[in-house]
Amino acid sequence: MSDLRFPQATRGHSERRHGLAPEADDAFRTFSKAVFAEGALDSRTKQIIAVAVAHVTQCLWCIDGHVKAARRSGATQEQIMEAIWVAAEMRAGAAFAHSIKTLDFMEDDAAG
Repeated sequence: MSDLRFPQATRGHSERRHGLAPEADDAFRTFSKAVFAEGALDSRTKQIIAVAVAHVTQCLWCIDGHVKAARRSGATQEQIMEAIWVAAEMRAGAAFAHSIKTLDFMEDDAAG
């Protein structure tokens, strides 16, 4: 098993989080179940999307949980890796697309 070097969630963490904000915790759990329920997209596809997004948000807990869920849902290693490459391209593409703001700022600065 990979050592991700971050604290592992425990039942105690879950119970404490729930005890401190039960309504929000319940609402989040309900929301999460609704999002990942079968619908227009199947569970496998939703988990593959979640893996890609987890890489963009760089959440190690999300990567861990959603890779496992994607595999349980039938996603192949190749599908998971391809989704990660899509996420990487989107992240890089956003930086590239936003460069037009820098070009405009530099043009404005040069014009004085």
